[in-house]
Amino acid sequence: MASALRPRVLKFGGSSVADAACMRQVLAVVREALPAAPLVVLSAMGKTTDALFRAARAARGGDLGAALDEAEGLLGRAEAALREVAGGVAPDEALSALARERDALEVLLRGVAMLQELTPRTQDAIASTGERLSTLVFAALLAHEGVPCEHVDAREVVRTDATFGAGVPQPVALRARAGERLAPHLGPGRVVLTQGYVGATEDGLTTTLGRGGSDYSAALLGAALDAEEIQIWTDVEGVLTADPRVAPGARPLPHLSFAEAAELAAFGAKVLHPATIQPAVERGIPVTVRHTQRPQGRFTTITAAGRAGRPVTALAHRGPVTALTVHSTRMLAQAGFLARLFDVFGRLGVSVDLVATAEVSVSLTVDAGAPLGPLLAELRAFSEVTVVERRAIVAVVGERLKHTAGLGARVFAALSEVNVEMISMGGNEINLSLVVAEDDAPEAVRRLHRALIEAE
Repeated sequence: MASALRPRVLKFGGSSVADAACMRQVLAVVREALPAAPLVVLSAMGKTTDALFRAARAARGGDLGAALDEAEGLLGRAEAALREVAGGVAPDEALSALARERDALEVLLRGVAMLQELTPRTQDAIASTGERLSTLVFAALLAHEGVPCEHVDAREVVRTDATFGAGVPQPVALRARAGERLAPHLGPGRVVLTQGYVGATEDGLTTTLGRGGSDYSAALLGAALDAEEIQIWTDVEGVLTADPRVAPGARPLPHLSFAEAAELAAFGAKVLHPATIQPAVERGIPVTVRHTQRPQGRFTTITAAGRAGRPVTALAHRGPVTALTVHSTRMLAQAGFLARLFDVFGRLGVSVDLVATAEVSVSLTVDAGAPLGPLLAELRAFSEVTVVERRAIVAVVGERLKHTAGLGARVFAALSEVNVEMISMGGNEINLSLVVAEDDAPEAVRRLHRALIEAE
């Protein structure tokens, strides 16, 4: 049962808690949020999870020495940060907790090396260490600075099934546990601290939530507690109108709809993945993306509803992709051809990105890593297929695309010197996608950004 209080959830990514100096910046942000009853959710300290995966792989390969070296390296960094945030002398309780984490990790790695087998369950037990280390260090910093804190192990709250590596949350159980373990401690002037990415089964087995797991944790907990806002603190000032490495004029977006965020993420934009914040969006909780080092800077708010006005919100691009054109006269006035066509892709587990149809042909794009051999063998049994590789998708995203007269003319005027090989309007009508040669994609993005966004 959720608390009557509507807390504020603050999630900090790995770059935000990379070391003691970064954690002090996080502390400054948390202090500002103290009147809003903050629930603080932390990722592992920067690069820690990668090191844990390397250690696990080394152990599986029988190289216990390399595995223990990786582990000791990240544990040593955590211990150094712990001493630094505590003014040089870490509390005995924190050092004891760190020693327990070191012992548990060593036992796991020795077991993997002995068997030379790494199960998903064991992988999760190893990978979850990073988040526990970061909250251990940050709890010590809060204690040293005199900030009241309740440190809660996420495994006591975030209930999942036993799909190790990508645990599926159990919303009813999670909401009940959040009401029992988190809500009673939430209040103005004090911090409740927990880990992102990590959960547990009903039997207490450690799980992880997979890609974007810490953002997902924040959204799940925020939804369970009816939070007023979920803040995702990272190293960018919100979601940008394009990749700034490609379009120097890219700028943060003040507002983004959930649908726009989904389209941008699907087509390569480095934005918050919408699947990870869906629990919050479904409950009408705004999600903001903010820069930890620039807390007073610009940020993006993501909500379920769009804000009509701008014709184009942002651009994204992704490549390489492979374009296929399937041609058959059997398509002409015949039912069932498309079903047969897409059945091939379904059986081979190949995801299709874009589709464009004509009377006797279908053009589509697939990921560059798709199994072309088996795919072509099946398709050519009933059609002619041409294949073009090293292509890219450029996506123009905005909730007013359909309702903006002349937008198509502006798009193609901007790309007058770029060869567009395929055009597809997304099923939700907020995404106009273009296929170009991979080498032409950066120039296409720059031209479109100048014409459609900077010109506005």
